[in-house]
Amino acid sequence: QVQLVESGGGLVQPGGSLRVSCAASGIILSRYFMGWYRQAPGKQRELVAEIATWNSTNYADSVKGRFTISRDNTKNMVYLQMNSLKPEDTAVYSCNAQHIATMRRYWGQGIQVTVSS
Repeated sequence: QVQLVESGGGLVQPGGSLRVSCAASGIILSRYFMGWYRQAPGKQRELVAEIATWNSTNYADSVKGRFTISRDNTKNMVYLQMNSLKPEDTAVYSCNAQHIATMRRYWGQGIQVTVSS
């Protein structure tokens, strides 16, 4: 059974930092593109950052230079380091895994990140 479990969310002040983690089980992480998505109230889900199996990364323009995605295939973990957080970064952040051959996707349940003073 495939599971993606996010952790590390919470409340942070504007300008602060937070790291969210995604623990994957039931898959071999090295065979998956990994990504972080977010959905704010009343908005569509959007891609925040993604990392390929060869560690190439891609970021939404809104988070470039502030967020960093990384992966540790030996631990089956994916991370999103978020710096210089803004109120508009408030959303539910979800981890996504996409198989490099079959393109099958798996989703985590999501975790709340709130940026507010």
